[in-house]
Amino acid sequence: MITENLSLLAIPLAALYLAALACIYRILLTYRTAQGAIAWILALVGLPYIAVPMFLLFGRYRFGGYVKARRMGNKSLTSLLDNFENQTTSITNPGQEHFSDELQVLCKLGRQPFTAGNHCTLLRDGEATFEALFDAMEDASHYLLLEFYIVRSDRVGQRIKAILERKLAQGVEVWFLYDDIGSAFLSRKWLNELSAAGARIASFGDGNIRRRRFQINFRNHRKLLVCDGKVGFVGGINLGDEYLGTAMDQEPWRDTHCRIEGPAVTGLQLAWLEDWNWASNTRPELNWASVSQPPGDQEVLVLPTGPADTWETCTLFFLNCINNARTRIWIASPYFVPDFQIMNALQLAALRGVDVRILIPEKTDSPLVRLAAYSYLVQASQAGIGIYRYQPGFMHQKVVLVDSRYAAIGTANLDNRSMRLNFEITAVNTSPAFIQQVETMLEEDLGASRPMTEKDYRQRSILFRLGCRAVRLLAPLL
Repeated sequence: MITENLSLLAIPLAALYLAALACIYRILLTYRTAQGAIAWILALVGLPYIAVPMFLLFGRYRFGGYVKARRMGNKSLTSLLDNFENQTTSITNPGQEHFSDELQVLCKLGRQPFTAGNHCTLLRDGEATFEALFDAMEDASHYLLLEFYIVRSDRVGQRIKAILERKLAQGVEVWFLYDDIGSAFLSRKWLNELSAAGARIASFGDGNIRRRRFQINFRNHRKLLVCDGKVGFVGGINLGDEYLGTAMDQEPWRDTHCRIEGPAVTGLQLAWLEDWNWASNTRPELNWASVSQPPGDQEVLVLPTGPADTWETCTLFFLNCINNARTRIWIASPYFVPDFQIMNALQLAALRGVDVRILIPEKTDSPLVRLAAYSYLVQASQAGIGIYRYQPGFMHQKVVLVDSRYAAIGTANLDNRSMRLNFEITAVNTSPAFIQQVETMLEEDLGASRPMTEKDYRQRSILFRLGCRAVRLLAPLL
């Protein structure tokens, strides 16, 4: 009897270890950091019954299904991407070759050009952003493209749905893309009613569940709206009451968004179209006509990043910004869990005399991330990096200011998820007037923040410090 039981156990055990070996084989072919690879291999050998399913869910670094969809996509979509990428950039700046090269790198990373003739409006916090979003949607006459990580069926969500239903009744087409993990609590009734009104709706995961297989660790973190191909929005704000202070905590989230008019909107539209093609395997007919009368004089690059890219595009974007900063680099991010590359670059920037400031929230929706951020204080303080905790409410903005040369507003955080796992999007602007607005905004935010020092970490209990260091080990999953 005992021999029979052992025989029965041997088969699933052998299958488990074969699966572990297959995972190790994949790790050795695709790993990006030795530390992460070693951690996975040790777990797979020692605890395969836990590590194998965890690896299937969280261990992949490339979003293979999206890559295949991109390669096998509609030829006309590929042609649109190539044509826009190959446009001559508007960044010329005679006598500033270093500046030009630095921005050309961003063009190559995003496969998009800087375009001239744009006008960008800085939108601070939810009230200003939602008012601008609602007005632009009301003015649309042909179509609306929406893509958001979190959509709620609260008051903001109901207002959005009401506007979309009204526009659908007027003959305006609506395509709505949401992330199924970020919007896990979105009401099915909300979706069904909008769909019944005529909207095309897709979730980033469910649309291609066969191609996606076990890739729930990859998320579409983008937040964007395109109206008629002429007006676009991008930034950190999702669709929810928390940005108006009417959620449970009754304290509005601090965030930043951007309204764009001009040829850069084509970049937003192309990013949306690639995501929609992945989620629904369809390609709507959209407006690609160039703007006859440029609405402004600002040069803007739309930079989509994600795990389907050839390179770690988001990581390289931040490294490019930090390494090329001359006088200052200010970064606002709600989640500060940088890897060693980013932290080393920040330290080097501070050591060469650059004013490095990192703005993070005091109050957060992730206690683990808050603990992990403490573990960087010693490294930061010793190098001269300023870390500031924003006090009034949860700060959720993602903003980068490099010298007085360019500012970036988007969806990417300073954490592993944004660097390697999430689909993100950022708008980079070189306009002096826009940069000045961003500078003034960040100065006000820094004025409402508390500077952190090495003492904030060293004077805490040993248990607290051990907890911070332990949580930091989880950085790849935070």
